[in-house]
Amino acid sequence: MEALIKSILQHVPLSPEEIAACKSFWTEKILEKGDFLLRNGDVCRYDSYIISGVVKAFCINEENGNEEILFLAIDHWWATDIASFSKQKPSIYNIQAVEKTKLLQISHQSFQKMLREIPSLEKYFRIILEGYLGTLEKRVVFNHMLKAEQKYYDFLEAYPDISSRVPQYLIASYLGVSAEFISRIRKKNKSY
Repeated sequence: MEALIKSILQHVPLSPEEIAACKSFWTEKILEKGDFLLRNGDVCRYDSYIISGVVKAFCINEENGNEEILFLAIDHWWATDIASFSKQKPSIYNIQAVEKTKLLQISHQSFQKMLREIPSLEKYFRIILEGYLGTLEKRVVFNHMLKAEQKYYDFLEAYPDISSRVPQYLIASYLGVSAEFISRIRKKNKSY
């Protein structure tokens, strides 16, 4: 819980009473490797903050049956289907643990109550969403403009912690390239 509070305090001030109130809304959950946080078609009932671990969000490509990675998330990141959580509608993708993962979760109802009781948290979650949207915009632009090799190098530079903890085939799927392509790049340039 302290990591989440530290993250919040980097963006908005909270009184000791607000910190205590905030803490009361969250519960801890453990996912073992392979456990699902969310399945396609289910409603995302919880917003989840990763204390430790790795999750992947993915869809299954109906044409070839392959996983298409939408995002990878590690310690101190969020793992939520925002559209499903905010609208309480079925999710269009899955979120699954890549390794044992410890989460803090808040239900949709508790989240709304927390924001009413601690209005300054609205600003914190707006900042988080702005960062997420900026990342999505950058990904869309880079996917259309950069060559595959440059996308890989940009990924390594932007997310060194992910690249050291996630299997190569998941990074390849996220970038829209083959795992063999990444193997060739890595062999060509041993510094990565």
